Formats: sequence, structure tokens, C-alpha cells
Amino acid sequence: MKFTTSIFLSLVASVTAFAPQQRGSHGLALRDAKSDLENIATASNPTINYYDPLSLADTDFWDQGNEATIGFLRQSELKHGRVAMAAFVGYCVQSNFHWPWDMTRAGDSFPAIELGPEAQWDAIPSAAKWQIFTIIAALELWDEADGGQENPSHYMRGRQPGKYPTFQLFRDNVHFVLDLYDPFGRSKNMSEEKKQRRLIAEINNGRLAMIGIFGFLAADAIPGSVPSLNNIATPYSGNVMAPFASDFSMFGAPVAAVAVADAATAAATAAVTAVVEAAPVIEAIAE
Repeated sequence: MKFTTSIFLSLVASVTAFAPQQRGSHGLALRDAKSDLENIATASNPTINYYDPLSLADTDFWDQGNEATIGFLRQSELKHGRVAMAAFVGYCVQSNFHWPWDMTRAGDSFPAIELGPEAQWDAIPSAAKWQIFTIIAALELWDEADGGQENPSHYMRGRQPGKYPTFQLFRDNVHFVLDLYDPFGRSKNMSEEKKQRRLIAEINNGRLAMIGIFGFLAADAIPGSVPSLNNIATPYSGNVMAPFASDFSMFGAPVAAVAVADAATAAATAAVTAVVEAAPVIEAIAE
């Protein structure tokens, strides 16, 4: 326990080193950030090439400099792509396979596959959800602190975006665990050209997975919104953006998110109906 506490405190201290602060000029350190971004964009989609309609790559987040902003954006895309790939695969598995062992110590089984992934999530205990989010928070902290290394680097300060730090500090002080990034060390002898090809493949797969998982969610939450998924969609009446419950609130009185959404939907439907019913009257007046 003492080891775990000391590791946690060292990680927090490391994270504070990357807190936004007034910057000087560090363009030389990351002078190729924009060109690297353009090269990656061209390689990942030669038809569209570099496309940044919102000019995000030219902005300056938190007054950290344009190069640091590009590092943040690249890290964010890779991270979201990986999460989306895991979510897409998880959605497919949960829709077709039921875990045979007990979900809780009390002997409760995992939710039935007939419910659909969204309803399955609603059906698991809140304690399980908190465990999942706690692990996610710990992984995020470990990434931001570069694994508690003595001389930590950061993806906004020149570290390769998407390269998750090793768990060596955790292995040395707590117990063995595989690294998330290259757990079996297969990339050590890999050529740089092959690494770049795999990076482009990961980016493209992540982008496709983001579209795919949101397609599943949209098809389930709004029947008919994704015609190609009509035959496999499982209708879900809850709120896909409420991770704990439709009336969950971390502080104060619960907020009935679904009720608000239903009210908004009803109001929009009524407005559209009114316009449709009024159309003949308007046409008659115009004539």
C-alpha cells in the first residue's frame, strides 16, 4: 500500500510539471510538428490530403504554443481512435456472446445479449461502473505523468503522440503487468518504414471505428437513422450520453436527463407537425 501511495504521489507531482503556464519560444524543439501533421494526413488519405477546415492546427491551446497544440491534437485523435476500436469490438462481442461466469460475488450473471450493449451497461451495478472509470482515470494519470519516469516527457513537449509509457515503475514496486504499448517488444527490430505504415493504418482504423460505434449508437437510439443497420439494430429508449443512469447526478438532486430529452423530442415533433398541417393553409392564402 505504501508503494502504491508513493507512486500515486509521484505521478501527481509529475503531472503538475505539465500544467499550462506562460511559455517562451520553443519552436526549434518541435519545428516539424506542422509538416509531420501534413505528411501524416496525406499518407492516411491521398485523395483528401491535409484537411483542417477549422484551422485547429494553427491555434494555440492554453497559450502553450502551436507545436504543443498539434501534439495535443495528434494524441487526442489516436486516443479516441483506440477507444473507438475497443468500443466497436466490445459492441460486437456483447451483442453476440454472453460471459458464462458470474458478474458479481453475489452470483449475479452478466446481462443477456438480447438487451443490447446500451441496456447491458445500464444493467450492471454502479460499483462496477465506478471501477471501470477509476481504472480509466488511473491510466490517464499514468500517461500524463509519462509513467513516473525521473525525466518525464509529454506529448505536448516532444514525446511521440500515442506512445503510451511503460509500466516498469509499477512492476518494480507493485506487481507484474504487461505494457499497453508493445507489450511483447515486437517493435524493437521493426523498420521505421513499417512503423510509419502501421501508424497510418491505426489512424485510419481509429477514424473508421469512431464512425462505426456512433453508427451503432445512432441506429439503436434513433430507429431508422442508419438504414444499413435497420436489420440488426436493437432499439434503446435510454440516454446513451448518461453513463450511470438517466437520472444520475454526482452532486445535488438528480437530473432527469431522459425526461428532458423526451420533452425536447416531443416539442420538436409538435413543431414539425404544426408546420406540415399549416402548409396547405399557407398555400391557399398564397393562391
